[in-house]
Amino acid sequence: MKVHILDDWFNTLRSLPCFGLLKDHDVTVWTDHEPDEAALASRLQDADCVVLFRERTPVTRTLLEKLPNLKMISQRGAHPHVDVQACTDHRVLLCSNKGADGANYAAAELTFALILAAMRQLPQQMASVKAGGWQMGVGRTLRGRRLGLYGYGRIGRVVADYARAFGMEVTWWSSSAGRARARADGEIVAPSRDAFFAQSDVVSLHLRLTPETRGIITDQDLARMSDRAVLVNTSRASLIAPDALLHALKAGRPGMAALDVFDNEPLTDPSDPLLSHPNVIATPHIGFVTEDEFDKQFSDIFEQVNAYASGHPIHMINPDVYAQ
Repeated sequence: MKVHILDDWFNTLRSLPCFGLLKDHDVTVWTDHEPDEAALASRLQDADCVVLFRERTPVTRTLLEKLPNLKMISQRGAHPHVDVQACTDHRVLLCSNKGADGANYAAAELTFALILAAMRQLPQQMASVKAGGWQMGVGRTLRGRRLGLYGYGRIGRVVADYARAFGMEVTWWSSSAGRARARADGEIVAPSRDAFFAQSDVVSLHLRLTPETRGIITDQDLARMSDRAVLVNTSRASLIAPDALLHALKAGRPGMAALDVFDNEPLTDPSDPLLSHPNVIATPHIGFVTEDEFDKQFSDIFEQVNAYASGHPIHMINPDVYAQ
């Protein structure tokens, strides 16, 4: 098959063991991001299969209308960026291993790195010493402080293990089902949503973005946080209601945000109001960006390509297409 891989910005995949899974295919790897839909469609005219690099490129109905030869899209995880109904209407099979085993340790590690960076003022201290200013302030110790984890899933549980190793107290909030699972596992669940936000020194979000969780973190939630608290988001920006975080930071509650995700990515405008806020430390959506995590994720994705090519597709999201 003619397989096109989108948005491999650093041309990483060719150097990983998983790339050998595509040895029997004609593979094109695009190492830039093409935001113009017409130009993107021109690139993909001969594609039988498109491999998506997470949510870096949305798949819309109008894009699919321009790709009459496309038969399959392969990706991993949730797919809010793909118009599944349009895929079905255009007889394009979407395959995605949504139930992939194991936690994303790379994302958990970055989450805890951001917690440390925020509490110890690491970006500011580094900038100060490089500018000849030596120390610029006084950080805070993690031991004895409370980490609130919103979302009782695999990544959150790994972050909880890291936090306990640093002597932090861990509390949880989640859906009613998630809170029940946490209690059954012997975890501490906050007595209420209000208490969760008000009593946590650090709140870290670990939810999948779905129609139900979009905007689930509200202005009222953020206003209950302490003026010394830190909000960490390595999941999805749209979990927070539109503009709520910027308004909250301007109001001083929470006192700081550590972010790996933004509403519009890639975010390359240094004057963006949220990115440029003095109480925001930021990384450019690198929670999953390690060689180890790429190899794990794209092994799943490329195995889906091979399964389709062999006539036995797996992880089908819209299986009716294949039955037609």
